[in-house]
Amino acid sequence: MPLIRREISSGFQGLLNEDTFQDMLRIVLRAKIHLATVTDSNLMYEGSITIDREILEKAGIKPYEQVMVSNLNNGERFETYVIEGRRGSGIIALNGPTARKGVPGDRIIIFNYALIDDKEMDDYTPRIVYLGDRNKIIEVK
Repeated sequence: MPLIRREISSGFQGLLNEDTFQDMLRIVLRAKIHLATVTDSNLMYEGSITIDREILEKAGIKPYEQVMVSNLNNGERFETYVIEGRRGSGIIALNGPTARKGVPGDRIIIFNYALIDDKEMDDYTPRIVYLGDRNKIIEVK
């Protein structure tokens, strides 16, 4: 029985038995866009972060997927969802309330997480997209 069902059905009984860690899901870094530069901030937008489609494809991140953003300039860290920007534009725009978390020119790191089965951990590697000037992709690992 999956761990979550065991929690709900047994009121946390048996959570630490020998089978627990075989059924465990871990939250891991799935993808990272490293050292993006904020190109725009739009306070009067409905909210989110707009990212160049080419960057999203290389990272394997889909529109409306949740991301966490860490701003290297001011220390802000926040969660939002992705909106696809025009391919090749280099756009990284903070929209809505997230526009208060950074300004054009700020350097940010964008994280995307996933749940994976504990059995997959040994062979697991996240995808990392490194950006250079004007948010051009310089390397994908």
